[in-house]
Amino acid sequence: MSESSLRVVWVYPDLLSTYGDRGNALVVERRARQRHLNVTRIDVRSDQAVPTSGDIYLIGGGEDRPQRLAAERLRNDTGLVRAAENGAIIFGVCAGFQIMGHEFINDLGEREPGLGLLDVWTTRGEDARCVGDVLADVDQRLGLPQLTGFENHQGVTHLGQGVSPLATVVAGRGNGTGDGTEGAWRDTVFGTYLHGPVLARNPAVADMLIKLALDVNALPPADTTWYDALRAERIAATTRPA
Repeated sequence: MSESSLRVVWVYPDLLSTYGDRGNALVVERRARQRHLNVTRIDVRSDQAVPTSGDIYLIGGGEDRPQRLAAERLRNDTGLVRAAENGAIIFGVCAGFQIMGHEFINDLGEREPGLGLLDVWTTRGEDARCVGDVLADVDQRLGLPQLTGFENHQGVTHLGQGVSPLATVVAGRGNGTGDGTEGAWRDTVFGTYLHGPVLARNPAVADMLIKLALDVNALPPADTTWYDALRAERIAATTRPA
């Protein structure tokens, strides 16, 4: 697979990169290089145009005002939307997940338009903030092991008919709707509330993104010793009786 190349785009690290979400870009890059793939990582700041020629686009979380600024600039730029229309892989976390939907509540308490890449919309929860470790069973069609991560959000994300839940929570709150859903996905666009960074805790998800980008059914094996240790530690902490 050494002749294959991969362009990984990390979107707006200056606005959307809380809780170590930059680690998602590092993990995808590392998992690709372990397979001897030629990888180019492009960090696109909010004053730069989002290229449309990327293979995998990663978007992290952020505070309310940076999230509003990011949404405004992504709507005006249109590069990410055009990349999605071209079949690129999009993976958004927390604020990035909300931005990919139809709308969310911004720092001014107003309804802020999203990009409409996922049929979801986010309101502000009235109950306690969703904070803590999450364990969730991933949609069986994706063929992935349990999802582990850390959530910290006040948003309540509702899913429309055009998406499926990424996972169903075993522990934690997920989308905050009370129905056990966590995240959402459609075709090559994925969203989740989980930090951790989530791809470090779940290397199989990173591998899935790479497979989708390369349009292959399998990747050569790669060492997962470090990832397995992290997963085991966090899953044990999540399931340990209080």
